[in-house]
Parts: sequence; structure tokens; C-alpha cells
Amino acid sequence: MNEYRLLIGGEDVDAASGETFDALDPTSGQAWARHASASATDVDRAVRAARAAVEDERWAGLSATRRGRLMMRLADLIAERAEEIAAVEVRDNGKLYKEMLAQLRVIPEWLYYYGGLADKVEGRVIPLDKTSVLNYTLREPLGVVGIIVPWNSPVLLTMYALGPALAAGNSIVVKPSEHASASVLETLRLAADAGFPPGVLNVVTGAGEAGAALVDHPDVAKIAFTGSETTGKAIATRAGGRLAQVTMELGGKSPNIVFAEASLDAAEAGLLAGIYGASGQSCVAGSRALLQREIHDELLERVERRAAGVVLGDPMADATQMGPIANVPQLERVEAMVGAAREEGARVVTGGERAAVEAFPDGLFYRPTILDGVGNDATIAQDEVFGPVLTVIPFETEEEAVALANDTRFGLAAGVWTRDVKRAHRVARRLQAGTVWLNTYRAITFNSPFGGYKESGFGRVNGAEAIDGFLQTKSVWVELSDDVQDPFVMKI
Repeated sequence: MNEYRLLIGGEDVDAASGETFDALDPTSGQAWARHASASATDVDRAVRAARAAVEDERWAGLSATRRGRLMMRLADLIAERAEEIAAVEVRDNGKLYKEMLAQLRVIPEWLYYYGGLADKVEGRVIPLDKTSVLNYTLREPLGVVGIIVPWNSPVLLTMYALGPALAAGNSIVVKPSEHASASVLETLRLAADAGFPPGVLNVVTGAGEAGAALVDHPDVAKIAFTGSETTGKAIATRAGGRLAQVTMELGGKSPNIVFAEASLDAAEAGLLAGIYGASGQSCVAGSRALLQREIHDELLERVERRAAGVVLGDPMADATQMGPIANVPQLERVEAMVGAAREEGARVVTGGERAAVEAFPDGLFYRPTILDGVGNDATIAQDEVFGPVLTVIPFETEEEAVALANDTRFGLAAGVWTRDVKRAHRVARRLQAGTVWLNTYRAITFNSPFGGYKESGFGRVNGAEAIDGFLQTKSVWVELSDDVQDPFVMKI
């Protein structure tokens, strides 16, 4: 068993209670790591350390340029440890090693990008009618930022908020999912070697009590949350009760729309990548395949054949195409939702059940699944599954495709497959989604803004504008003349 402690004030520390919890390897079905279980007491200790750091001259007095250099040094250290951290993440969530390694190799780019933007944050001088007054603005950090991330891509999703928050000069407390905490700890432990002052980066591990304590703490100025819309709503309500700021990157029920004139080879690959990449455990999973009637049967047959042949197994092996579901509660959710869809009349084209992998009899594997004969109003078409389950829905016209795509409470992402360039841009404008991919899918990078419409959240991560969400503006007024501003002596 690997032992992990809390990271508070630059030190590895036990939980005040001494309590721990085990992390399950979803491939073997066995516990592989033990974590300290943080309580409200531990969260308070972490927030106090972060608060002290953000007021300490070693951080607050550091020039923006030097702050950026620290971020770049941390990026270098992550790059050096990419293979090791990727392997840890595979143990925690069962995603393919080749996918996790690709993520870990690109994650440093977030820190290089935001490190370079740190000294580009500027105020303004405002021209006033009264020319003897100088009025200018300062862009200042919020203070302590709490980052709460899920289990599907813990380090990458941490960087979405951590990069701009650090560039703005804030200090951080991260609360990763209890199902996947190790890779975040392994990554942020490198902050000390990079030269960050103690307390700038802290990690508390645990379940709901730790997360609630972070959201409720009066010294936490902002919560950046990634996860389900149900938990996001609860967090936004609690944070709003004390007027703390929030960024919400929530779930989706993203449509992947294929028009008849599309390249079916490209669309086939896009549909497969959209729902079976990461075992469907992605907020942008293309879980609704909207297929124009003319090509519905042919494309469904092609995707069915490919899905039925997906190789399940050891996520560390090159030959494996899909790993296990990340944890027991999520596997049970997938099973329950597919079962309910059957009861509502859905036809299982392929999959629809757990998979037995001989080498891992206790592994949490689920077969790639396709459901047909489902209306867009069905539960399985409206609620996020977060698993390898594709719902196929036919359409006749462009108008119907757009209406079906938008007929959901979510609005995170959408894909459009067409050779008609006018249609591509026309449909992109009409889709209610924060990201629209044309003839591609699941493309995300550090310098392009990402976030949702409707119940998929609000605020944006990635891109230059993300820094604005971690800054506050101060207006400074300076009287430059020697005139006495006596309130009882009025000049007419």
C-alpha cells in the first residue's frame, strides 16, 4: 500500500484525527493506496497556511515576472516526472496509460502559458473630466482559491484553475476526489522543489466533509469546481450564502451531429472517440449521436462493429483500447441507467452489461454500449451517464438536428460532421454550447477558453480571459492639485 498524507504549508502531514481511507485500483479491484482523511480541522489548517502565504512578502511581494518563472519551473519538474505521475493516475482511475501520458506531457503547457501571462496583467488609467485627478486601476488577486476536482483527469482539471489562479497571485487549496487523489499530491509536492513559498499550494484529501469545509470557509475567496451539476448547484448555493465567487465546469449531454454529406470515415472515428475515449468518463463525451436519416443505418452498423470489437484490459498495455470504469459507485450508476433505459424501451445494439476480463476478475469493466430506438426526451438522452454509453437518435433536417441538440438542460460541447462549410458555420452559431467542434472532437488546449452554457456551468477556464476570474479590480483616485477640497466651501 502506498501511503499519502495531506500537503499543508509545504509539509506532508497526517490528518488531525489520524483517520485514513483506501483508494481502489479499478483494474484489479484491489486497494492500492492509503490517504489521510481530512476533516474541517485539517481544511482550516490548510486555508490558514494559504492565507498566510498570500499575505507573505515571499509570495505577495514577488514580481509577476518572477511568479511566472516559478510556474515555468514547476512545469519543467512535471515534464520530468510525466511517466511516473501518469502511471499513478492510471492506478487511481483506470484510464489508458497512453492517454494519461499524453495528458501529463501537455499539462506543463498550461503552466508555461499562464506563467508567461503573469506579468501581462495590467490596470488602466481612466481619463476624467477633472484633469487634476489621476484615476487608475489595479488588478489584484482574490486571496485563497479552493479548487475541487473530480476523478476522471485529476491533474489536468486541477491545472485548468490552478494556472490562471497562480498567475493572478492567489494561493491554492486543492481538494481532489477521494477516488483519485494520488496524482494531484504527486504533482503539487513538486512545488517546493520549484521554489514556491510554503502554503502557496496545499492539498487536502477526503470525502464530502473536506469539500464542504472548503466551500464554507470564510477565508476562501473563490471556489473553482469541476464535477456534476448536482454537486455544482449545491456548492454554488453554499458559496453564494457568504458571497464567495465560483467557477462551475459541470456536466454535459453533448450531441455529436452527423449530416448525410459528411465523411463517414471521419464521423465514425469521431463518434468512437467522443464516447469511448476515457471509457466515456469525460464531461464532453459525445453521448448523443444525432444521425441524419439517410446515413443512419450505415453509420450505426459501422460504429456497432467497431464498438463490439473494442479491446478491454490492462490500461497500461499498448494493445488495450478501453480500461475499466473508475470506481464502484460509477459502475453501479452506468448499470442502473442502462437498465432503466431498457425499461423505457431502448434497444441495446451492443454492450449493455459488465465485461469479464480474464486477467482481472475483480476489475470494474463495462462493455462499450450503443442504445437505439430512444427519443430525445428519454432519461438516458437527458441525464449524464459518464460512461461508455452512446444513445443514437435519427433526424431529418438541419432544423430538427439543431432543435434536438439544444433540447437539453446542458450546453457544454457539441460536434458537427459535414462537408458543407456554410452549414458547418451556420449550425455552430445556433448550437447552445460553450464549445463546438467541426469535423473533429475532444480538442482542448490551454489557450482556448472552455466552459458551458445552461446547467453545464458558468465562467471560463483556459485562455487569457480565465485570469480575469481570479482577479479583482481596485480603483485608485489621486488629487494632484494643491486645492483644498472643503465640502462647505462651494465654488460656483
